[in-house]
Amino acid sequence: MIGRKVIDILRGRSAFVYNASLPENNLTYFDTCKELTYEMDYVFHVAGLKGSPKMTHREKVADYFVPLLQMNTNILEACRLNKVKGVVYVSSIGAYASAEILKEDNPEDEPMDKFPGWAKRMGEYQIQAYKMQYGLDSYSIVRPTNTYGEGDRLDPKNAMIIPLLMAKIMRGDNPVKLYGDGSDVRDFAYSGDIARGIVLAMEYGTKGRVVNLGGYEPCSIRKLVETLHEFIDFNYGFDANIKSTGYPIRVLDKTLARELIHYEPQVNLREGLERTWKSYQQS
Repeated sequence: MIGRKVIDILRGRSAFVYNASLPENNLTYFDTCKELTYEMDYVFHVAGLKGSPKMTHREKVADYFVPLLQMNTNILEACRLNKVKGVVYVSSIGAYASAEILKEDNPEDEPMDKFPGWAKRMGEYQIQAYKMQYGLDSYSIVRPTNTYGEGDRLDPKNAMIIPLLMAKIMRGDNPVKLYGDGSDVRDFAYSGDIARGIVLAMEYGTKGRVVNLGGYEPCSIRKLVETLHEFIDFNYGFDANIKSTGYPIRVLDKTLARELIHYEPQVNLREGLERTWKSYQQS
């Protein structure tokens, strides 16, 4: 979902791009990672495993946690050994401890997404270790917010809220049911904006620091649903008797990203949702 957008940007700048996509390239094998990064100038480590909290926290914990650790460790170490000039490591909002406003200097308590969050954070620590021991400062770290866009999974059993809503609409749920009263505020970013932020992180560098990639603007779950309803005809209803989980507000602070890498999202919620919905209809 994000990697394809990164490739489009790089090819638009006449870069030679090798795409080591999953599952064709098994990044859990170190020799594979070392071969893939050999004689590469720059590496964007965008690979990951995306799943719903139900899967990543309860039912398939090891299936997500262990490969994430292996991929991150292998790619970063392969880049170091092959003397890659620059690396961007894509972490996650889930690496943060729970808070309403997520800033890079927040206390590093236990990640909100316990297992995947630790896996992502260990990659960040690996980069910091390289900087301390080897003086490497050409590795950049970004933590994207909740990302949506073309190519996301439309799987009702294993999807985040935007693809989940679209999947329910497409299968004809009437009404589309939502838990809580819709007042929770979240940070959603279109995949094209996140991809642009990743490329900016390579251009300007973060010198091993974590930089947030937030969305266009925070929005409530109710606003999200109402925005979809502006261009899709469907019925929906909130069940306020079932409380939502997590903080009522969860938003990434973009101040440091503006200062260090000149990042500013360009695609608003309506435009991003329309693009995403159109791609699902055509798939």
